[in-house]
Amino acid sequence: MNPSPDAPSRLLQISSSYWKTCALHAGAMLDVFTPLASGPGSAPALASSLGCDQRALEMLLNALAAMKLLEKSGDSYALVEESLRFLVKTSPEYIGYIIRHHHRLMDSWTRLPEAVRAGKPTRAHETTGEGREDFLLGMFNLASAIAPRLAKTIDLSGRKRLLDLGGGPGTYAANFCLANPGLSASVFDLSASETFARATVERLGVTDRVDFIAGDYLKDAVATGYDVAWLSQILHAEGPAGCRTILDKAAKALDTGGLIFVHEFMLDDAMDGPEFAALFSLNMLLGTTGGQSYSQAQLRKMLEDAGFRDVVRLDFTGPNDSAVLRAVKH
Repeated sequence: MNPSPDAPSRLLQISSSYWKTCALHAGAMLDVFTPLASGPGSAPALASSLGCDQRALEMLLNALAAMKLLEKSGDSYALVEESLRFLVKTSPEYIGYIIRHHHRLMDSWTRLPEAVRAGKPTRAHETTGEGREDFLLGMFNLASAIAPRLAKTIDLSGRKRLLDLGGGPGTYAANFCLANPGLSASVFDLSASETFARATVERLGVTDRVDFIAGDYLKDAVATGYDVAWLSQILHAEGPAGCRTILDKAAKALDTGGLIFVHEFMLDDAMDGPEFAALFSLNMLLGTTGGQSYSQAQLRKMLEDAGFRDVVRLDFTGPNDSAVLRAVKH
């Protein structure tokens, strides 16, 4: 039977949906999935190995089984294929770091009404420790799901030097080099990212073609002589003035005829969708002084104001409806 139109079912489902979110986060933070990679386990055995209360852990395991993230048989719990691929730390497709990063954002989201009233962020950035590690490796998780196939579809033939501005762990720079044998790249980011970036390029076997330049793209000079600039998910952290600074520096870094690519969670021009981009704008409200999601029209104008022309949207849609604009420096 379908609920009557006046039933609040949809609203109640939205209101309580964070319960499932929190259960998944707890599973990732406690790493309940990795011990099950070698075979099914019981709540007592897992509680002992994970240092958890047995009764409480069993409740979590039952919830994860109800969510189809585990499979329960008698008193034992086993991984389903999805969990084996994405939630076990030893899997090459592991995405636990971005889930852990999402968990660290939740406290600020509970204070969204406060942020909307004041128009100010409620979240401080973690620049060291586990929080920073979860953020950078979370970016690696997300980029690893996109970069290999995207790098093969973008035509960089004849291009020699790529600037990965704000490139974090260097995932895109490394994959662009793998897809283009004649290409070298520089990852420009804060010094806290260097260890992670060097580990990425070493893992992917391109240490001789990808270097790291420590700097702040809002404050520091950026080297010149590049013929490609890649800007992935950095503009949304800034207000319009910050975006202009970044794009001006990217333009100066590029030779005439150089290509710039902007990868973002892009809003429709009406600014009311896609859903993830609209919600992500609130995430930027909570964590930055001026950041937000931008529409294609806004990004196009920013690029044109910075001296770029021939702005086109690539035939690409990433996870959470991310999109890429390409433009040429004239």
